[in-house]
Amino acid sequence: MKIYNHIDEFIPLKNAAVTIGTFDGVHIGHQKIISQLKKEAKKIGGETVILTFFPHPRMILHPEDQSLKLITTMPEKAELLKQMGIDHLIITPFTRDFSNLSPEEYIKQVLIDRIGTKKIVIGYDHRFGKDRSGGLPELQAYSEAYGYTVTEIPEQDINEITISSTKIRMALQNGRIKEANEFLGHIFTLNGKVIKGDQIGRTLGYPTANLFIEEDYKLIPCDGIYAVEVMTQPSSKNKNQEITNLYASETVSGETVYQGMAYIGHRPTINGMSQNIEVNIFDFNEDIYHSKIKLLFHDFIRHDIKFNSLEELKTQLAADKIAVLKKFGA
Repeated sequence: MKIYNHIDEFIPLKNAAVTIGTFDGVHIGHQKIISQLKKEAKKIGGETVILTFFPHPRMILHPEDQSLKLITTMPEKAELLKQMGIDHLIITPFTRDFSNLSPEEYIKQVLIDRIGTKKIVIGYDHRFGKDRSGGLPELQAYSEAYGYTVTEIPEQDINEITISSTKIRMALQNGRIKEANEFLGHIFTLNGKVIKGDQIGRTLGYPTANLFIEEDYKLIPCDGIYAVEVMTQPSSKNKNQEITNLYASETVSGETVYQGMAYIGHRPTINGMSQNIEVNIFDFNEDIYHSKIKLLFHDFIRHDIKFNSLEELKTQLAADKIAVLKKFGA
């Protein structure tokens, strides 16, 4: 998949099959649209193009609203779209000037002149152009003049799509990880860099890797303990060396995947002030400071609790580990 960080970088195609949207989460609804897009591209011997925007339109049109948190960062979204077999991903800045294009200007200047669109796949309720005044009727009205055809994802197929991003955010914010993953059609992840913490977990026998997430718009699930897999970068060790960790496996591309328990919270037992994201990787003692890791969230174990002592916390962590291992069938 080729990625373009602005529509001006894109060279128009002869037969572009295009869909447009923010695609936050690349969830099961988006996957229906993308599947249809690939079918339509094949029919016309063309290539698939997804036009998406960053920042999210709400961040530009309503900057005073800081409540929007996104299920996927742009790199996460790009990786998911790559896995789905998309040919071209255009990430273009969403600006007020862009939002003020009339529907016809949007169609001609963006879809036709800049992309070379011959096929558009869109949901019945998709809106575009100034004041969101454009939609399926406008796309159909200009199709003959500009030489493209439109395929609509019908209302009965898209009703769940229009609400699933909200459903997913609410599920994650309430610890309903399995429900969120079901709507996503894949596992929710957090990606970040391992930074040094105060090493309290180490003194309790549960050393943790502290995760720093650069993107402040990334949605973080509610405080609590989670059953996670932890994906580390490909090891520089001898490829023929066996993995001896009972809770680890290796992906085709060389990353090692470990089982572990993640903690999200403000550490009330030690009167913590800021939110921490930490993970105890089972049977693991490698130095991964400054490395990038990925947490794959499989299930919620319990909410964050303030304990009367560190000894009580240690006892609970032992029970949490057993609960996590049960989630993984151990």
